[in-house]
This record gives sequence, C-alpha cells and structure tokens, in this order.
Amino acid sequence: MSFDESQLVAEAQQGSRDALEQLLEHNYDFIFSICRRITGNIDDANEATQETLISVARNISSFNSTAKFSTWVYRIATNASLDEIRKKSRRPTTEFNEETVITKTTPSLEDSLIDSIDIDIALQRLPEEFRVVLVLRDQLGTSYEEIGEILDVPSGTVKSRIARARQKMKEEILGNKNHLREVKEVNDG
Repeated sequence: MSFDESQLVAEAQQGSRDALEQLLEHNYDFIFSICRRITGNIDDANEATQETLISVARNISSFNSTAKFSTWVYRIATNASLDEIRKKSRRPTTEFNEETVITKTTPSLEDSLIDSIDIDIALQRLPEEFRVVLVLRDQLGTSYEEIGEILDVPSGTVKSRIARARQKMKEEILGNKNHLREVKEVNDG
C-alpha cells in the first residue's frame, strides 16, 4: 500500500479514523524526534509527542491544505515541546550527572557517547529560539521557509538564528569536551 498523504489528510478531515491513524503513525517518528531534541529528554518528549498527536487529531479539520501537512505538524510539535519546557520549568527537577554517564560507558563506545552527550548538553544550553531552529534545520532538514512558517518569523530571521545557534553550539561543544575530559581524568586517576 502506497502512502498518499494528501489523500489521507482529505479523508481524515472528512472523519476517517483509519486515515487519521495512518497519518499519525507515519509522522510519529518525526514528531518524537522534534520533541526529543527540543525538550532534551525522553520523558518530556513523550509528553510533548502525545500532546502533538492529540492536537493533530483534534484540529485536522481546520488544517488548510494549501500549506504542507508536515509544516503544520512540525509547528504543533514545536509548540507542544516549548509548552512542555515551560511546564517543566515550574516543576522540581533532578540534576543531570555527567560523571555517572561517563563511568558507565564501555571503552569502545566512549568517544561516540561523549560526542552525543556534547551535542545534547550544548543543545539544552541554547536559548529556545536557537535550539528550535537548529533541530528543525539540522536534525530534520526543514527548509528556511518552512521554519519561518512554523515559527511565524521571516526566513532571514531563521537564517540569522541558525548562524548564531551554530556558533553557540560550537562554543558549547568545545567547552563540554574540555569539561568531560577533565571528569574522565579524575575518574581514571
């Protein structure tokens, strides 16, 4: 069976639960990916993903088919993720312990894990406006124009934010590498 998104959208807008379910299943991984990168952790990403799926289901009839369905879904996922971050800021949190993660790695996976940790830590330290554009552009390959539509900002603003975000990521990653190596040396010594 081939996947015809526009046909499924039309059917879902007319009330087909099967079509809606296929749309949600087809887009689930992309939705979760957006939510995971923006929120920074799996639990919050799961919450934001659920909120996105519910919102898509509730609002499918109001989707304007002149826009791309994926852009509409990305906007909902981005907003749900930002809402989850705001909710989280009002809840007590536990500290991320970098030492624990590093000491539980195996030597063959250590470098790749450190790189992954560097990226995740650096992403979480970015302001929301930078984190969101980087996730949408670099993780999902969303065009500048689509990101502008999702965030309701001009594409020039998107380009500027991406450039500034990449510079901040570079600075954060270089700082994290030095810090994580220091932690590793203390654990090995």
